Amino acid sequence: MAGIGFELRKLLKKDSLLGLVQAYAYAGVIGSGPWVLSIVGILAVGLLASTLRTPTGGVVAFQVSVTWLIASSLILTGGAQLAFTRYVSDRLFEKNEACVLPNLHGLLCIVLLAAGTLATLLAFTAFAGQSVLYRLEMIAGFTLLCGIWVLTIFLSGLKRYRAIVAMYALGYGVTVGAALLARGWALEGLLGGFVLGHFLLFVGMWWLTVRSFSTAEAISFDFLHPRRHYPSLFAIGVLYNLAVWIDKLVFWLYPETSAAVIGPLRASVIYDLPVFMAYLFIIPGMAVFLVRIETDFVEYHARFYDAVRDGGSLETIESMRDEMVLSIRQGFAEIAKIQTLALLAAIVVGPTALAALGIPALYLPLFQVQTLGASLQVGLLALLNVFFYLDQRALVLRLCVLFCLANLGLTLLSLQLGAAFYGYGYAAAVLVTLLAGLFLLDRRLDRLEYETFMLR
Repeated sequence: MAGIGFELRKLLKKDSLLGLVQAYAYAGVIGSGPWVLSIVGILAVGLLASTLRTPTGGVVAFQVSVTWLIASSLILTGGAQLAFTRYVSDRLFEKNEACVLPNLHGLLCIVLLAAGTLATLLAFTAFAGQSVLYRLEMIAGFTLLCGIWVLTIFLSGLKRYRAIVAMYALGYGVTVGAALLARGWALEGLLGGFVLGHFLLFVGMWWLTVRSFSTAEAISFDFLHPRRHYPSLFAIGVLYNLAVWIDKLVFWLYPETSAAVIGPLRASVIYDLPVFMAYLFIIPGMAVFLVRIETDFVEYHARFYDAVRDGGSLETIESMRDEMVLSIRQGFAEIAKIQTLALLAAIVVGPTALAALGIPALYLPLFQVQTLGASLQVGLLALLNVFFYLDQRALVLRLCVLFCLANLGLTLLSLQLGAAFYGYGYAAAVLVTLLAGLFLLDRRLDRLEYETFMLR
């Protein structure tokens, strides 16, 4: 995300209430826009299709199919996203821009081929009882999503934030419109609209990428060279995405909390909607996270390492470190404050929101604890981001392993304890990981000068 800070600083330099509001609004849209549009788009298709008398079974099967597609594609491509972003960053630092686009094409070839092959095998084995059109749409949807995640993280690294949000708005606008127009074909029609919207999203993002780089080479696989590998980043990408989804997977696969919907796909009626609604309440925290981390922290982080590289005095280096530590503490404090307000807002509007969606009030405690867990996840995301700036990949990997195992273990424990404890496993797992990370961050910052000079 390095680079967004420049735009935020310009807005903050206005030194006015309007500039402050603009900065936070911009950060909120950039940080949360794509996945908010994704959630709202899929929910909108379901709600509008139900209102327009589309068969209920088709709407539910559509939402469940898409949710499984998103979860599995994120887990599959998580490693490639982080590892390739680092590869591109290194090449841009070397001023070797000509190799970026060919290697992106090489990565897309591998990702699309792997995704298409896996989806085809599953379509004609696990989904053998479904219609041919449904299976073809699932293959296309899964393959397109895998390519879109790669392009999204790539364009984020190139600072094309507004373009990303605009493309997501276009893609999900077409998804909603096309799905509703094709609702007469029930499940296949809704899923066809999803595929069409994401095809346009994929093509649009690829076109933006091609416009950003010029090269004489069409395709390259230089990123596969052993010297270009970042196994820790690959593992982090997979484990983090798996950790985020693993509690949902447990509830989907546990017979007492789920039901079969279509083919091998299952859904948990009591868990899914409250969880996805909870994620909408972390937009304020994401805005604060971007504004504070990408302005104050990044500025002092750069000054600290500039002083180290340029032979600054020990007093200057220590002063920059102290300012960097202060900016981190202030950033986490502001995230905590704003997410506390968001949590209180969720408690206040929760009953009304659930009633509007036709969800029984029985699910209100689950919604509230999931909102707490999602709020804590904003802090965890900020923490991991700080560790990435400090190049602590091994430490981030250990935290991702802890998050994944804790979420799995505590979610299974909550199932054994009963319905009153549903959701607490996820929230507790995020809390444990966040506290462990804060402890490790405190130790790393205390030893920052030593590690910078003696271990690198």
